[in-house]
Amino acid sequence: MTSARHLATIELLRSRPFPVRPGRSAVGSSAPGYHTAELSTSEEFWDDPSHLEAVGEQFAAEREALAAVLSTRWGPPQVFSLGSMLAASVAGERIPEPWALLSASVPDVHLWRAGGRWLVLGVSKWAAELPYQLLAVVTEVDPP
Repeated sequence: MTSARHLATIELLRSRPFPVRPGRSAVGSSAPGYHTAELSTSEEFWDDPSHLEAVGEQFAAEREALAAVLSTRWGPPQVFSLGSMLAASVAGERIPEPWALLSASVPDVHLWRAGGRWLVLGVSKWAAELPYQLLAVVTEVDPP
């Protein structure tokens, strides 16, 4: 998928109302207060985990390139770790969505506030054998 398509998907998410009930769309999922888009997904690593690091670097570079384009629109992003949210969630603290979902698989995010909504970019990795995903999230829920 190209940067132009990524940007079009992000703009689509920014313009959509949030649903009353959770559901799937052609690009990801939505729930009250947020939309998530899977902008790109790598292959799974069941047969060849040897190139895992290179693919991770490729997805991080793709996020940085998209962040550079978004920064021309909304200024530099806030960049922060979600590790403390994950630790709090594991300890039993209630973390609001989409932040609980993000913290379970995304170590750090790039974040902008634009038009009354947050735009979040991150690279998700659920487990060593599962694919990487470049994610975009649009939410009205403030980060905890």
